[in-house]
Amino acid sequence: MKADKSLRVCVKGHMFYKSSACQSCPKCNDENRPEFGFLSKLSSPARNALLHDGIETLQELSKYTEKEILKLHGIGPASLPILRSSLKEVGLSFKGNTL
Repeated sequence: MKADKSLRVCVKGHMFYKSSACQSCPKCNDENRPEFGFLSKLSSPARNALLHDGIETLQELSKYTEKEILKLHGIGPASLPILRSSLKEVGLSFKGNTL
């Protein structure tokens, strides 16, 4: 069964189709993708989930457990290896984990 997609328009006027209730504009997500850093390695939903919760740095990320991060809407199991390796590169880990 295929979900029906509806036409949406973001606040910047970009038109896009979505089948979910998510209001995230793909064009805006591409424009806002960082060029470097750990957030640049993540998918738009994962990046938006972290930013929505105020997690913009690896130091902030290290204050959370993996379980807490996985509970965020937009974060899936595929994001964890990226986050783990990004933390490890700077000598950090998720809360409760040791290097």
